[in-house]
Amino acid sequence: MNKPLLIALAGNPNVGKSTVFNALTGLHQHTGNWPGKTVAAARGVCTLHGETINLIDIPGAYSLWAQSAEEEAALEALCFSGADAVIAVCDAGCLERNLNLVYQILEITDQVTICVNLMDEAEKKGVRVDMEALSRRLGVPVAGTCAREGRGVQELLSLARKTVDQPPAPRRVRYPEPIEKAVDKLAESLAPALNGLVNPRFAALRLMQGDDCFRKELGRRVKHSADLEADVRNALAGISLSPEGFSALAVETIYREAEHTCRKAVTFSGHGQDRQWQADQILTGKRGIPVILALLALILFLTLKGANWPSAWLGQGFAHLEALLKQGLNAIRTPPFLQALVTEGMFRTLAQVVAVMLPPMAIFFPLFTLLEDSGYLPRAAFLMDGLFERCHACGKQALTMCMGFGCNAVGVTGCRIIDSPRERLMAILTNSLVPCNGRFPTLIALTTLFFAGKGPGGTAQAMGVLMGLALLAAGMTLLCSRVLSATVLKGVPSSFTLELPPYRRPQIGQVLVRSVLDRTLFVLGRAAAVAAPAGLIIFLLAHLAPDGVSLLTRLTGFLNPFGRMLGVDGVILSGFLLSLPANEIALPIMLMAYTAGGSMGEMADLSALGQVFFAQGWTALTALNTMLLCLFHFPCSTTLITIYKETRSKKWTLAACLLPALIGMSLCLVTTVLSQFISRGV
Repeated sequence: MNKPLLIALAGNPNVGKSTVFNALTGLHQHTGNWPGKTVAAARGVCTLHGETINLIDIPGAYSLWAQSAEEEAALEALCFSGADAVIAVCDAGCLERNLNLVYQILEITDQVTICVNLMDEAEKKGVRVDMEALSRRLGVPVAGTCAREGRGVQELLSLARKTVDQPPAPRRVRYPEPIEKAVDKLAESLAPALNGLVNPRFAALRLMQGDDCFRKELGRRVKHSADLEADVRNALAGISLSPEGFSALAVETIYREAEHTCRKAVTFSGHGQDRQWQADQILTGKRGIPVILALLALILFLTLKGANWPSAWLGQGFAHLEALLKQGLNAIRTPPFLQALVTEGMFRTLAQVVAVMLPPMAIFFPLFTLLEDSGYLPRAAFLMDGLFERCHACGKQALTMCMGFGCNAVGVTGCRIIDSPRERLMAILTNSLVPCNGRFPTLIALTTLFFAGKGPGGTAQAMGVLMGLALLAAGMTLLCSRVLSATVLKGVPSSFTLELPPYRRPQIGQVLVRSVLDRTLFVLGRAAAVAAPAGLIIFLLAHLAPDGVSLLTRLTGFLNPFGRMLGVDGVILSGFLLSLPANEIALPIMLMAYTAGGSMGEMADLSALGQVFFAQGWTALTALNTMLLCLFHFPCSTTLITIYKETRSKKWTLAACLLPALIGMSLCLVTTVLSQFISRGV
């Protein structure tokens, strides 16, 4: 059986490359990290006239002169993955900029097909691309597509498949004659060592330009690669250029060629830009920050309001399942203690985690993905860049911080978009300072009981308190980033390329699929995996009672003196300590300890919850400090696992665990001391 063909999709960010990939593969795809990198690469399968074709969606890159993990992965994929053909995806609305990457790809392989995507958006801008003229200029087949609507993608695949059997003759960039002779001579001397691994001309150009990333990748695959250095030095000496000088000449030549190509193939009428310009005047101008805050408030409001009923329904459904599980265990004559361990310990903990986590995530992640799909999130990063720059951090951290409001584990994973290792680590360490959806049920309950007034204005007051907490978390993120950048992560902010894509109508179907499968179920699966074992441990702590005193009671008594220093008590500290598997179970653990129950309490009735707290002597100060600890305490186990996977460092994982906890305890000490001074009339 012949091995299926492999076609690679390459292109700049925000050209619709992933949309082309999705249109070709449907749901026959999976996503994983590029080997040795922290960037995601999607792989999928499609068919053409009964033939199976493998596709790989290469990370978006502006150039193969690798300045980031994405560009390193793109360089490695195009040069060394063994792809049979390449589809270079371009944005019809800004073709000239995209051709920089296209001309570099044409140096690597002949089997190239150009996909001019986003034709519908280009028409709205008054941009028209002559496909035949573009094909003549580049010497390779060109297809126009509107991948969002599925137009032209099958023709594109057919053209790409044809290049495998009938390779075109690309018109590559030509340099001055002395340089061409030097490049050809070097390529000829490199060819035996390369042994077909990569195009000798491309290797010669890269080595003459002093591309360290390419040299490193080549050195891993070619024996005695150091012996090639003398040939490279001789080639440069022959044209009297340094690597830097040759690199500048190559870049200038490519951009000049791209400009000439667009003059022949692109016409521009100039209409259609006003609406986008007017929108950007609002969203990226002085009024941009209030818009961000309003959108965040709206998303939080919709998430919190919309999650109440589904959470209640799921809770009722799990209660019925628990009853059925008990009946089944009774039917097989399971011992009472083991029966309670399974139902009231493991199953009930798992049920509460799912019932509380799933509805908010199922609302928040699609809303967040809609903003991402519409082109708004890069503008939010643009607005926040100034604040993070003053903290010597990266503006992209604004995006990962926003993702943390949904789930800190997802926010940590999202830090991959930050190129600088120092700034990426800073974003990872501070991501847990913003509250995830698992902490909001506790914050909402305490806000409603202690800080929301009676009557119709109570909801507005509660939302005001929650927004204040969110702004406190954002401010603490900026402050900690500044402190870290001045101490253990000392450095200056790096530059980064941030493209503002055109505003687009979000694709609701794809948004739902991506947000549910890639984010919601992924995070929920990790949380559920640790919830059941955690329920078992908590149940045993509540029931194992040497000398008639349960281990849970002993734990709360041990922590009580320290808790009083922080303006809380031992039960509250025990609740946060034992909620390491999932933040959602902190409040039920407190209820279980207060009521001396053998299983987690329910949170459905706020008035009953308030009676329990008031009976235990809770005051507004107790509630405030509990909310501060809820806002700033160690991340859940799912987030800690994700941090370790991203950093591969126990030291930085421990730092990410201790940083928010120390902040929360410090704030509680401050509020407690201030309260004591005020009560004494000082």
